[in-house]
Amino acid sequence: MVSRRLITSKRRGALWLVLALLLPVDLYAHVASAPQTVQVAAPPNLKAPDFTLLNQEGERFVSTALHGKIVVLDFIYTTCTDVCPLFTANFAQLQRTLKNENKGAIFFVSITTDPEVDSPKVLKAYARRYGADFQSWAFLTGTEAQLKEVWKGFGIRVIRKGRGLVQHTSLTTVIDQRGMRRFNYFGEKWQTNDLLNDMSTLLDKKGTISDR
Repeated sequence: MVSRRLITSKRRGALWLVLALLLPVDLYAHVASAPQTVQVAAPPNLKAPDFTLLNQEGERFVSTALHGKIVVLDFIYTTCTDVCPLFTANFAQLQRTLKNENKGAIFFVSITTDPEVDSPKVLKAYARRYGADFQSWAFLTGTEAQLKEVWKGFGIRVIRKGRGLVQHTSLTTVIDQRGMRRFNYFGEKWQTNDLLNDMSTLLDKKGTISDR
């Protein structure tokens, strides 16, 4: 006869499994025990949301102007001491790698999750620390209301813990020349070669849907 303790233990194990499966990815953002990066192909009909924000110069930035380019987009904030510096450093490395190749074909976008701190001036100083080339990389901010619409459109969850301290979904997404989201990376474990391979695929396909 199976003991009641064993049955209870099995039930608890099953419950934890269900809970683990139900937990959304964004709860792991900026947590040291985050799972391995998940890279998936986005559904072909998933269009990236259009938006208008301000860039690091304080100028109006309209996302539709990027159509025809491959866009690599992420979400960061300048006072982050966790994974945001890693994301920005990776983008900087990618930009340097691609400097003399496919000029004008690829554009990087970093959108803040902390508009209270991240003014255009603050974003510009942050970008310069990483040697960002603004010809193919924009750092964007806006009002809380404007950014909430963008966060929602990309499925980003933002929780303000205090001034300069924000928890948010760690998402890097690759958008093709037609404005369609094609690849998503959740977490910080992705390698720059992964993104290079995805961008190469889209360049080779000239914006057609990949079977990957």
